[in-house]
Parts: sequence; C-alpha cells; structure tokens
Amino acid sequence: METFNHKVNTYIDSWMGPRDPRVRGWLLLDNYIPTFAFTVMYLLIVWMGPKYMKNRQPYSCRALLVPYNLGLTLLSFYMFYELVMSVYQGRYNFFCQNTHSGGEADNRMINVLWWYYFSKLIEFMDTFFFILRKNNHQITFLHVYHHATMLNIWWFVMNWVPCGHSYFGSTFNSFIHVLMYSYYGLSAVPAMRPYLWWKKYITQGQLVQFVLTMFQTSCAVVWPCGFPMGWLYFQITYMITLILLFSNFYIKTYKSHAGSRKTDYSNGSINGHTNGVASNEKVKYRKPRAD
Repeated sequence: METFNHKVNTYIDSWMGPRDPRVRGWLLLDNYIPTFAFTVMYLLIVWMGPKYMKNRQPYSCRALLVPYNLGLTLLSFYMFYELVMSVYQGRYNFFCQNTHSGGEADNRMINVLWWYYFSKLIEFMDTFFFILRKNNHQITFLHVYHHATMLNIWWFVMNWVPCGHSYFGSTFNSFIHVLMYSYYGLSAVPAMRPYLWWKKYITQGQLVQFVLTMFQTSCAVVWPCGFPMGWLYFQITYMITLILLFSNFYIKTYKSHAGSRKTDYSNGSINGHTNGVASNEKVKYRKPRAD
C-alpha cells in the first residue's frame, strides 16, 4: 500500500508542484488515497443504499438528527470565529492574499481550515440520513455533486494553498452552515418550528456566497499578489457551476411553487436537506435539498 501511495503522490506532485510543508504529517493529508476512497464509498452508498432500503421501513433517526445538526452548528460557529479572527490577526487583504505573508495568523488559518476540510467528510452523513429515512428524492445531482467534490477539492487546497486567499469562501460558508444546521436541528423539535423563519434566506445567502467568492477570487486575478493563478481560475469555474445549479434549485423550489406552497415546518428542508423530520410525517409538498 505504501508503494501505491508513493506512486500516486509522485504523480500528483509532478502535476501540482511542491506541497506546502506546513501540513506535512497531518491527518488524512499526506496521501490522497484515503480521501478518494471515502468519496468512492460515499458514491457507492448513494447508489446501493436506496436499493437496500427499497423493501424496508424507513428509520426516523430523530434521536441522531438533533445532536448531529447541533454538533455541526457548533463546529461551523467555531470555524467561522477562528477564520474571522485569523483574517483580523493577519490583516488579510480582501483583494489578494498570498500564502506566506500573514505570519502566525497563517498557521492559525491552516489549523481551522483542516477542520473545514474534515467537516466535509462528516457532512456525508447528510446523504446517509436521506437513505435511512427513504427520502431518495432529496438525493439530487446538486446534492451529490456538492458533497463529493468539496471533500476532494479541500484535500488539494490543504496541501497546496492552505491559507491566504483560500479564506473567503470557507469563512462565508461556515457562517451559512451555522444558520443552516441550526435550522435543521431546531426543526426537529416541533415546539420550535413556528419560530423558524430563516429557511428561505439560507439558499439566498448561499447564492450571495458563491457570487461574492467568485468576485473576490477574480480580484486576485486582476491584482495578483503571488497566489497561484491556476487555483484562482479553478475556483472561479467551480463557483460558476454552483451558481448555475443552486439558481436552478432556487427557481424550482421557491418560485415555481410560490403560489401553491405554505410554510412547511414539518419538512425542515433547505437546499435539498431534510434533516429535521422523520420520513413518516405527512407533508403535502417536499422540497429537494441541494446542499
């Protein structure tokens, strides 16, 4: 296995160039195979899970969903706080920030961005809950695409550009996830549902996140500071795909049904997520979850 890992690493390094030595030896970062294997297992479960559950009763999972969602809320809040404080400590530039100019703040940024990378592995559980609860209509292309790609993208980010201009999208995303997972957790408590008013605005916030991230990334192309150009062009392209997919989701979900849909607290669905509801609860309309 070590020989295989060495061959894969040699190939990737010859393509990507030298890695950032500050993350050498960190959990899951030295070799790409574990991250790739987790993704393959995720896709296999996405494919085989619904077949396995086809003739079985759905699981409620409520006892797991509340601590799971609230745990991710706390983790997202921690990441958001640490990212903001790292940016402040290092006096990061909005328009362009290279990976070796923030001093000790760069190390703080790298530490929290590892947790951001690892959180993408934890979030595979979103899909597994759909399968167990037989919410197969929630497993959309957007949902699987977003979950599967983010873990892999951030493995590469952590190995080559683990700080600097990589900070913006992760900071904004962590804030959105505080709102998103807190909604999922609270919507699992029936008494809280009448007070949950921010469901629609989470998708809007995500679209704003993608547009601003694309703009901020483009700034580093126009006013370069040494941050690798290839990463900037890749991020712009990836943001365009998310803007197109999330816009399509938003139009179908909130515009097409605007005249016929009432607020559905029992669904707990945002961007294709339904973490807050047992699958045996009756609802008239169930929105797909994109993220």
